[in-house]
Amino acid sequence: MKKSELKKVIKPLVKECIQEVLIEEGLLSNVVSEVVKGMGAAPIVEQRQSIPKQIVREPNNTNLKQQRQKLMGAINKEAYNGVDLFEGTTPAPAQRENSAGSVDLGDPNDAGVDISSIMGASSHIWQKLK
Repeated sequence: MKKSELKKVIKPLVKECIQEVLIEEGLLSNVVSEVVKGMGAAPIVEQRQSIPKQIVREPNNTNLKQQRQKLMGAINKEAYNGVDLFEGTTPAPAQRENSAGSVDLGDPNDAGVDISSIMGASSHIWQKLK
């Protein structure tokens, strides 16, 4: 049997089955009634409620600093038998922002390590290598 002959036989059967399901069993009327119900309903609208902003009070900085100094003073008196561990030291310098690819060679004010004595004792060897 050719494809066209099979199509001639099956097409009327499929058409009849679809018509029977849609009309006789009421499927089409159910679909139409659901669509009509959906069209009549009000659309859903999102409503945003504004939340009142709460006022955040900043702590009294002077009072906070005084409490902190008082606490640190009490700790320092009792800690390490009254010895100030950081006496004579200076704070570390603030770190600089290095851009990508830059080399951090340390603090430019740092003298570094003196290596002149390394070459002094062996200068005669270096003279021979020239």
